[in-house]
Amino acid sequence: MAEKQPAMSPSDLPVAGVLDRATGPRRAEADELLALHAEVSGETPVVWAGRIIGFGEVVYRTDAGREVRVPRLAFAPGAARHTLYLSEDFAERWPELLERLGKYRSSKVCLYLTRLAGVDRAALRELLERTLADTRERLG
Repeated sequence: MAEKQPAMSPSDLPVAGVLDRATGPRRAEADELLALHAEVSGETPVVWAGRIIGFGEVVYRTDAGREVRVPRLAFAPGAARHTLYLSEDFAERWPELLERLGKYRSSKVCLYLTRLAGVDRAALRELLERTLADTRERLG
């Protein structure tokens, strides 16, 4: 029997299909986020888990000893908001960037942007750059 593919894995799905989940003005924002992530990472976008656009890849071992593949940088465009996947505890680690960023919500590793209007693009770029550097330092 073939081994089941993990939920968080790269696929050959077209990136455009994931981008199209964002409609109206958010669709143009999804294109902007795609370009920014590609520029910062220097990587080609790949669809992960059927809904996340990832750039690059890293494998790490969990505390339980399981190997997990994840993108180095990633975001998920959506109809209601865009989700950017950043370094763990980024809000506590880089509060000065979030003060400059503009309107957002966050969780432990996710930055939620309802719209890019009013978002400081330099602060957003720096969040991505710091996440990429942090990922490379911690995970290789």
